[in-house]
Amino acid sequence: MGETTSGKYLLLVSVHGLIRGHDLELGRDADTGGQTKYVVDLARALAKRDDIARVDLVTRRIVDAHVSDDYAQPIEPLSDKARIVRIDAGPQEYIAKEKLWDHLDSFTDNLATWLRSEPQPPDLVHSHYADAGYVGVRLAHLLGIPLIHTGHSLGRDKRKRLLARGLTREAIEQTYNIERRINAEEEVLANADLVITSTHNEIEEQYGLYNYYDPQRMVVIPPGTDLEQFHPPRAGEHIPFADQVARFLNDPEKPLVLALSRPDERKNIITLIEAFGESQALRHAANLLIVAGNREDIRDMDTGAQGVLTTILMSIDLYDLYGCVAIPKNHRADEVPDIYRLAAQRRGVFINPALTEPFGLTLLEAAASGLPIVATENGGPVDIIGNCDNGKLVDPLDREAIADALLQLLRDKGAWARASRNGLEGVRRHYAWAAHADTYMQKTGALATGDLAAQAQQPAARAVRYRDRAIFTDLDLNLIGNPSALQRFAQVIRDNRRCVTFGIATGRRIDSALALMKKHGVPSPDVLITSLGTRIHYGRNLTEDHVWANHIDHDWNPKQIRRLLDDLPGLKLQPKKEQGAAKISYYYDPRNAPAVDAIIKLLRQHELTANVISAYGQFLDVLPSRASKGQALRYAAQLLDIPLEHILAVGGSGADEDMMRGNTLAVVVANRHHEELSKLVDQERIYFASQPHALGILEAIDHYDFFRSCEVPREHA
Repeated sequence: MGETTSGKYLLLVSVHGLIRGHDLELGRDADTGGQTKYVVDLARALAKRDDIARVDLVTRRIVDAHVSDDYAQPIEPLSDKARIVRIDAGPQEYIAKEKLWDHLDSFTDNLATWLRSEPQPPDLVHSHYADAGYVGVRLAHLLGIPLIHTGHSLGRDKRKRLLARGLTREAIEQTYNIERRINAEEEVLANADLVITSTHNEIEEQYGLYNYYDPQRMVVIPPGTDLEQFHPPRAGEHIPFADQVARFLNDPEKPLVLALSRPDERKNIITLIEAFGESQALRHAANLLIVAGNREDIRDMDTGAQGVLTTILMSIDLYDLYGCVAIPKNHRADEVPDIYRLAAQRRGVFINPALTEPFGLTLLEAAASGLPIVATENGGPVDIIGNCDNGKLVDPLDREAIADALLQLLRDKGAWARASRNGLEGVRRHYAWAAHADTYMQKTGALATGDLAAQAQQPAARAVRYRDRAIFTDLDLNLIGNPSALQRFAQVIRDNRRCVTFGIATGRRIDSALALMKKHGVPSPDVLITSLGTRIHYGRNLTEDHVWANHIDHDWNPKQIRRLLDDLPGLKLQPKKEQGAAKISYYYDPRNAPAVDAIIKLLRQHELTANVISAYGQFLDVLPSRASKGQALRYAAQLLDIPLEHILAVGGSGADEDMMRGNTLAVVVANRHHEELSKLVDQERIYFASQPHALGILEAIDHYDFFRSCEVPREHA
C-alpha cells in the first residue's frame, strides 16, 4: 500500500481470535465469533469512503500448524485501501484471549515500532474488546491521538452472569482472568474519547456497571450487514445445502426453525431443544436445524464446546427427536447465506435463544434473508426487533414462551409475511454498512487530532542519536546504596559511551535528583526523566521537552484529586518540594490508609482520570493518565530512534513496573523492595538479579551480554 496524502488513516485493533479476509472460521471457538466478522466488515466499509485514505485492521500474528497459514501472513489486503496487519506478540501458536494479557505490552511495543516505519501516523485508534483496549490506551497516549473503543462484551456483566450460575469468584478468576479484564475496561473507559456501542441496552445495562460510566461519551452505531451476500431466496432457487439437511429429516419439506451459533453454553441451544421436545405442536409444525460450528470429532474439541455438543446430542436422544432435528457436522463460511435462504425458502423462523446477546449479527443476516426472527429479550435484539418489527422477543429460559412465539409465526401466514417484509425493509433502513460508516465518520470527525504525530518525526539531539542502545535506571536503591558498585557501573558507562545512551528515570524532582547525583558521583545522563515520568530533560544542558509536558496535561485535574484524597486516613501530603505540576505525592501508611486498589476505585467513581503508583510500601503518587516512567521511556526511545529491544530497564520498586513490561530488556535488582515486582518473575526478558544496587545492574549487563553487538556507525567511530 503506497504513501497516502489525503483522507484519514484509521487504525483498528482486534487482538484475539482468528481474523482473515475470507472464509472466516466463525464459531470455531469462543474467540472467533461475531467480533471477528464485525471488524473485517467495518474496515472494508470505512475504506470505501472518499474521505478515508487508509484503514489498517491490526491483530496478532499466529504461526501454528493447527491453524491455517493465512494467520501467519504479516499483511493481507482487504481492498485497495484496507488491509489486515498481523503483529507478533508472545508465543507463535494460537492461544485463548484469557492467556494473552502478559503479552499485550509486547504487542503494543511491536505495533508502535511498525507504525514508525509507515509513511504517515494514524489519525485515531479504534480498539475492540478489553485486550485491544489495553493496547489502545497505551498507543493513544504514546501517539497523542484519539481513542475510540467498542467493548463487544464486558467483564463485569460476564462476572455477574457467571456468579448467577453458581461459579465462585476464585473459579471465575482462574478461568477468565476477569480482574485484569475489568481493570483494562475501567482504564479504557477513563481514557477513551468515544465509546461506540451497538445498542442502547449495552450502554445502560453493561457500561452502567462501571465506575467510569459516562453516557455523554457513548454513541449507538449499529453494525451493518452485507446486503449483497445476504438476500432472500430467488424463485425456484436450488440450494445445495438442502441435501446436507435432508438426510437428517423424515419430512425435509416442513418449515425449518434455524439456530446458528457457536457451541457455547451461553447460546442456550439446550433450552431450545427442550422447548422443541416438550411441544408436540412445534414438532408437528416444523423441523429444527442446529448449525453449531464445525466438528470432526467432538472428543478433540475444547472442554466447553465438547460439553455443549455432547448435551445437545443427549437431549435429542432424550426427547427422541430423530427425524425432526438436523445438526450437520460441517459447513463452509460461504454456505452461511445459503443456510438462511434455505430456512426462508421453507418459510421457517430464525431463533437466537442466547441467555444474553450483546448485539446479534446473525439476526441481521437472517432478516436480510427474509427470515422472521424470535430472539432473547436480553440485550441487542431489543433494539433490532424494535427497529425492524420483524419478530418476537422471549425470555430465553421460558421453554413454553419460546415454543409459543415460534408457533405464532409458523402457523400464521400473514404474520410470517409481514415479519419477513418488515425485516427486509428494516435492515436496509437501519443496518446497512454505508449508513454505519457515515455515522462513524460524523461522530469521530469532531474529535481532536493527535498532538504528537508530527513531533514523533522530529530529529533527536545529535549527541545521542547515533547510539544504538540505552540503559535507564532509577536512582534510589538502584544506583545509590553501594558506592564501590556505583563507581564500577560509572566506569562501564564511560567505556561504552559511544554506543550507549544513559538514562535516569526517578520519582524525584529534577532539583532533588541533580543534588543526589552530584553528591554520589552519578554520571550525567543523556536523558533525565524525573517526577515519575512527568518531566523529560536531554543532554548536559538539561533541555526540557515541552511537547511531552503539554502532552501529559491531557485531562489532568490535580485540584479535584487533592480534594478527594487529602483527607483520607493514612495519606499525608509530602512536602511542597516533592510535589510537581503533574505529580501529587503522599506518604502512605498501609496500617491506616485504604488499599491502593480502593483509592483507584474512589478516583474512578468520581470519574477522575489518573495513574496511581505506590512504591516501597510507603509512598503513593498520583499522575496524569499519560504519564509514567514507562510511557516517558517509550516516548524518549522513539525520539532517539533506539529500539526497545536494545534498552535495559532497571527496576527495584512498583514504580518501575511499566518500564519493564513489553519489549525492553529488564532487570529487577535484589533490594529489599523487589517483592513489589515479584509478579513479573515469569515474564520473558525480565531478569531477577541476585545482587543489589549497581551490582545487580552489572550482573544483568553480563547476563544479557548487553554490549556484545553494540555498533557505532563508522562516521562516529
